[in-house]
Amino acid sequence: MRYRTLGGTGIEVSAYCLGTMMFGAIGNPDHDDCARIVHAALDAGVNFVDTADMYSAGESEEIVGKALRARGDRDDVVLATKVHFPMGEGRNRSGNSRRWIVRAVEESLRRLGTDRIDLYQVHRPDPATDIEETLAVLGDLVRAGKILAFGCSTFPAHELVEAHHVAERRGLPRFRTEQPPYSLLARGVERDVLPTVRRLGMGALTWSPLASGFLTGRYRKDRPIDLSSGRPALMPGRFDPALPVNQAKLDAVEGLTAVAEDLGRTLPELALAFPLAHPAVTSVIIGPRTLGQLEAALKGADLVLDDATLDRVDAIVPPGTDVYPPDGVWRPRALTDPALRRPRRADRPAAG
Repeated sequence: MRYRTLGGTGIEVSAYCLGTMMFGAIGNPDHDDCARIVHAALDAGVNFVDTADMYSAGESEEIVGKALRARGDRDDVVLATKVHFPMGEGRNRSGNSRRWIVRAVEESLRRLGTDRIDLYQVHRPDPATDIEETLAVLGDLVRAGKILAFGCSTFPAHELVEAHHVAERRGLPRFRTEQPPYSLLARGVERDVLPTVRRLGMGALTWSPLASGFLTGRYRKDRPIDLSSGRPALMPGRFDPALPVNQAKLDAVEGLTAVAEDLGRTLPELALAFPLAHPAVTSVIIGPRTLGQLEAALKGADLVLDDATLDRVDAIVPPGTDVYPPDGVWRPRALTDPALRRPRRADRPAAG
C-alpha cells in the first residue's frame, strides 16, 4: 500500500480509502460482515476510512464505529465522515448552517463512538448558507478538538475558489480536501476541479472509480443487462442499453478492457489505478459491499500506470470528458429551483 500526505495537513493516508456507503440497509445489512471488511482493509494497509451521516440514515457510521472499537486501534485510523443531507424529518436538519453542523457533528461522534473526527467534510454546497458561516463553525470545531481537519465534497471549482478567498479575507481555516467523482468514464473534473484543487494546495479524494459498476467488467456489449435486479433495477437510467449514453459507456468499456488485458490486469484494477495517476489525487475511495469485492480491489494496489497506458486511455475517453453525468443523483439548487434563475416577483411587469 502506498501512502500520501492529506492536503497539506501532515496526515499520511493510504492511496486506497475504504468507502462505507454500502454498509447498512442500502447495501450490506450484516454488521458483522461489514466489520470483517473493515478489518481486512486495515490488515492490508488501508488506514483511511470514509463514511457519511446520511449513509443508511446513520447506520454506516454505527457499523464503522463498532468495527474500529472491536479492533482497538482507533489511533491508527484516519476517520472521515460528512454532513449536509437531511437526517430525519423536520426543518433545520440538513444543510451547512452553524445550527445544523453543531448538532450533526455531535450525532456523528456518538454513532462513531469516538471523541474526534479526523476529516469532516461538507457533503455538497448549500446556496442558503454563506460560506463564511460554514467555514467559521468548522474552525470552531477544530479549536474544540471535535474535528482535526475539514474538507468538502462535489464542489464546483468556482465554489472552491470562493471558499479559499473567504477564508483568506476573514482569517478562517480553509478546506483541506475535495471529494469529486472521477473515473475512466467521468473525467470532467480534469477541466477545472482537479487543477483548482492542486493550485490551492488541497488533496482530492475521488469517488465512484468503478462508474456505478460499469468498470467492474460485469457489463459488456455482448451480454444482456438484467434491469429487473441489483443495481440496474435501482438505477435503470444508468444501465438501460437502449439509451445512447449507456451505449457510449459500453463502447468505452470494450476499449478499456483491452488496455487492462494488455497489462495483464483486470478492468477494475485499471479503473482504480487511473485516478491515482493524477497529481492532484491523494486517495481513491473504494466502496465494497462484500469481502470478495474488497479483495479484488486490493489486488491492484501496486499498479502504477505509465505514459503509454495513459495515452491509450486518452484515445478512448479524451481528457476532461464525461461519458455520462457522474453525479446524476444530485443537481445544484440553481438548476432545480426555478426561482433562482427567474426574475424576482417585484421585478416582474404588472399584468395587463
